[in-house]
Amino acid sequence: MTSTGKLIICPTPLGNLGDMTDRALRALQNADVVCAEDTRVTGKLLAAFGIKKRLERLDEQALSTQADRIVGRVEHGETIVYASDAGMPGVSDPGLRLVRAAQDAGVGVEVLPGPTAVATAYVASGTASPRFYFGGFFPRKAAERTEALTRLKSLDAALIFYESPKRLASTLTAIAEAFPEREVAVCRELTKLHEEVVRMPSVEVARLFEARERDAAIKGEIVIVIGGPSEREAVADEKEALEAARMRAEELRHEGGFTKKDITAALQREFGISRNDAYGIAIG
Repeated sequence: MTSTGKLIICPTPLGNLGDMTDRALRALQNADVVCAEDTRVTGKLLAAFGIKKRLERLDEQALSTQADRIVGRVEHGETIVYASDAGMPGVSDPGLRLVRAAQDAGVGVEVLPGPTAVATAYVASGTASPRFYFGGFFPRKAAERTEALTRLKSLDAALIFYESPKRLASTLTAIAEAFPEREVAVCRELTKLHEEVVRMPSVEVARLFEARERDAAIKGEIVIVIGGPSEREAVADEKEALEAARMRAEELRHEGGFTKKDITAALQREFGISRNDAYGIAIG
């Protein structure tokens, strides 16, 4: 017997209720139950549109143990709508666990299109890069955050991250250190009353929000967009690599036992510079 149940992933507005789609409203109205990351948030949304439905809390902790049970209920005929606090469920959100459980069980999933902070911030940033990489939330530990930025430096794309307002200033400082030649956009409270998009060179935007943090606590939902690599950055990186190669060549000459050919090969391998540049440094 084929199940008549359905799992529907339902996006909700980032902040402006006018962004709620007719299709999402119909899904909520026709659902047997609405599962939500936070029933208080989703309850207010339903009340705003005059929808009365049974709500069940299904946050990350609950999903870790109950995803299979929810899927089983769909298999037995229930129409269950899942909504996160705001935006598209499954994007840096526990809803992804539910989608995976349904797919593993062979249960169909209907994903409704709708608001997402990632795409909204990408466009609002005005970045010139035609590609973007979304990294979710930054790691909380400074060393892990720096490692993530270093690893992504060669990626030819804009880099998009979510961040807590409490860590915004320190994260922007880390970004400025890793990408001193890039522009960065801080998109705060997208679609809401106090929406703000600040785009500046990374060093300047870090200073701005450091000053703001000293004056008062920064609030709101935040998306950071780091512009893709620029020609200016490439020139700066090349200059830095050549300077480091010169220092390394001096070390090798001081150690002794290396031919010019050896030094040339070592500089190419260690710093990724051209053979001509490496040889020029080696014979210098």
